Amino acid sequence: MSTTTTGSAGKVQVAKPTVASHINDYWGRVRGGDLGSLAAVLGLLVLCLFFGVAQPDTFFSALNFSNLFSQGAAVVFIAMGLVFVLLLGEIDLSAGYASGVAGAVMAVLLTNHGWSWYTAIPAALVTGLVIGFVLGFLVAKIGIPSFVVTLAAFLAFQGVLLVLLGGGTNISIQDDFVKDLANSNMSVSVSWIVAILGIAGFAATQFIRVRSRASRGLVTDPLGIVLGRIVGVALVVLIATAILSQERAINPAINSLKGVPVVVPILAVAAIIWTFVLSRTTYGRHVYAVGGNAEAARRAGIPVDRIRISVFVIGSFMAAIGGIIAASRQSSVDPRSGGSNVLLYAVAAAVIGGTSLFGGKGRIIDAVIGGTVIAVIDNGMGLMGFSSGQKFMFTGVVLLLAAGVDALSRRRAAATGNR
Repeated sequence: MSTTTTGSAGKVQVAKPTVASHINDYWGRVRGGDLGSLAAVLGLLVLCLFFGVAQPDTFFSALNFSNLFSQGAAVVFIAMGLVFVLLLGEIDLSAGYASGVAGAVMAVLLTNHGWSWYTAIPAALVTGLVIGFVLGFLVAKIGIPSFVVTLAAFLAFQGVLLVLLGGGTNISIQDDFVKDLANSNMSVSVSWIVAILGIAGFAATQFIRVRSRASRGLVTDPLGIVLGRIVGVALVVLIATAILSQERAINPAINSLKGVPVVVPILAVAAIIWTFVLSRTTYGRHVYAVGGNAEAARRAGIPVDRIRISVFVIGSFMAAIGGIIAASRQSSVDPRSGGSNVLLYAVAAAVIGGTSLFGGKGRIIDAVIGGTVIAVIDNGMGLMGFSSGQKFMFTGVVLLLAAGVDALSRRRAAATGNR
């Protein structure tokens, strides 16, 4: 919390907040119902401790740690796009099969038509953009509820997938570049270089933000808080890189397996870009404004229909990336691609991470944290021998708890005036 004072010349000066006041202010927001990703982070820690104690020899191994990234990457990409849709209080039930259609487009062009990866992948991404535009247009301009539009697309895309794959054919992907996206690792040296550059970049953005706000006379975070963030991120990145730099192959003499998975920096770049878009651009402010109160946003001159269309475009674009990563991991595409639990897990990831189903509240980091929770549940319960049915039930309970926490926090925020 900051205070204002009046100088001798009558000029208002803003007192810099201290670390203690910053922490007290944060705790006040939490007590007022603004939990953010706190519940998801605490839940993630509890789950890791539980599975680590239950399966100490496997869950915390370097091999299993690496598997978590490849298992959860596609879901996290799709969840990132769904964050934009959910911020407006809308829903996209077709995101899973949209990812499957995009992956199928890429696979068909690569395998059946002999295209190169640098033309097939853009074609798959354009497919996602077109899907998103059509969905957004129907919702924003025609006025059909997003639930109905995307439910119809959910059904239609299953048919499109069957047509693309010739009625049920499994198409294998032979392109090495595509297969490496989700299955290969950077070298140990490159992994450390990327980690250090990432930490340096994060530190630079933190200090640039402080300097920018200070130059405009705005309140800045205390230096201790800024340094704490940098140290925290650095520790997480360095520890993760150290674990992933270990040899984790069962038979290293035949095939060495070391280094950070290639999909990790791809995820990080996507998260950074979309975080910047939401938190540092006019467009991002407009998304939050429309999600908070569409009518007020319209009266303020914000093009509400364009914003609605754009979030579906972004959502389907990220679904397309998720479909490409999923196809890469499986090295193939079949009629089930994008189906089964893909959509359920993606929506659950965004909501569990802290994005509100009521709109107006959410961040990209929510998708990352929530996706990690989903991956840990799926991975840990698999190691313990639980069936698919038990995994679904447990994940459903976690999603219900997350939605309940969201509803209760909004009620608390309304009661305390912290909307």
